[in-house]
Amino acid sequence: MATASPIPAPPGPPAGLPVQRVTDVMASFRPSRRFKPSDSKTSVTSLDFDDTGELAIVARDDDTLQIYNCKEGKHAKELKSQKYGVHLARFSHHAQSIIYASTKVDDTIRFLSTHDNSYIRYFKGHTAPVTSIALCPSSDAFISCSKDDTVRIWNLQSANYQGMLRLHGAHLATYDPSATVMAIGSAQTNSILLYDVRLFDKAPFATFDMMDAGQRFLGGAGADWTKLEFTNDGKSLVVSTSGSGHFVLDAFSGDLTHFCYRKAGPTGRLPPGETTSGYGEQSAETGRPALGQGDTCVTPDGNFLIGGSGEDGLLVWDISAPAPPNQFVEPVERLPSDNGKAAIVGYNPRTNLLATADKDLILWQPDSDLML
Repeated sequence: MATASPIPAPPGPPAGLPVQRVTDVMASFRPSRRFKPSDSKTSVTSLDFDDTGELAIVARDDDTLQIYNCKEGKHAKELKSQKYGVHLARFSHHAQSIIYASTKVDDTIRFLSTHDNSYIRYFKGHTAPVTSIALCPSSDAFISCSKDDTVRIWNLQSANYQGMLRLHGAHLATYDPSATVMAIGSAQTNSILLYDVRLFDKAPFATFDMMDAGQRFLGGAGADWTKLEFTNDGKSLVVSTSGSGHFVLDAFSGDLTHFCYRKAGPTGRLPPGETTSGYGEQSAETGRPALGQGDTCVTPDGNFLIGGSGEDGLLVWDISAPAPPNQFVEPVERLPSDNGKAAIVGYNPRTNLLATADKDLILWQPDSDLML
């Protein structure tokens, strides 16, 4: 279970109210509600919103799923998966069903009805932990990546995968907003492959080489990649890292447009690739850092990248403004919080509501007294 507590702050808009443009409210976001797990050693490992923006779901490393009503700012339901564990929980296009990866026993992806806590279907095939799950924006198709060096394409209506790609170190994948392109990333090969969704069994139609950018901005030690995300206009592709910043690419040419720098470095989660060491606080259960899904998100208007600072609070980078010739950009805003690191970050798809998590889940709203 989770206990909720309001965070004292001047009155702001009700949770979930789609009031102003993101640009108008970005600097005014402040924590408004905090949900604490009953066990202080528990960490949130993934976060997702349903299509309506009314619900949020988090997976925790105590093998539970927690559902929250964003509109009311309340905890709604707890679901347990003690035998198989939970990670990368994602809403289907129907808010009463989700898919999630297992962390115990096997590497099956499970399709669950949240209404009665019963399994609808099992997606079997991966032979190593699943590192990424991305639902198609316009259909019941989804992509999964795994440490078994395969990327599999599925449909929620069938237990059998529809296609498979064997790609070394391909631990991250995402769809573009038009659902016509799949981007697949491998930090081990420093490459991003773009596939036509209809021709996924053919060669990629574009390959972006990230080696030079990685050496230039991250140095010889490099960093793991933690998330891939297109902006909603499909023009940019964000490559989040566990290092000192994140890359924003032109989604058509692959050219680097922005390197979003963070001075304090990573927020301490185990990345999908696990190719480097020195992450953060270890899980009491496993003796290893907690899993994560990347500590960044792009705002729905595509203008800003929001991410964990490595310390308390959030950083905001303007990725719509032209970058300087060296592509190096500093945060334009620092959103304060004394509620711990933002190791998981998400922006509600329908309303001006932010969610961040480490051990606690924090909901952020624009503070009307801070708006100009």
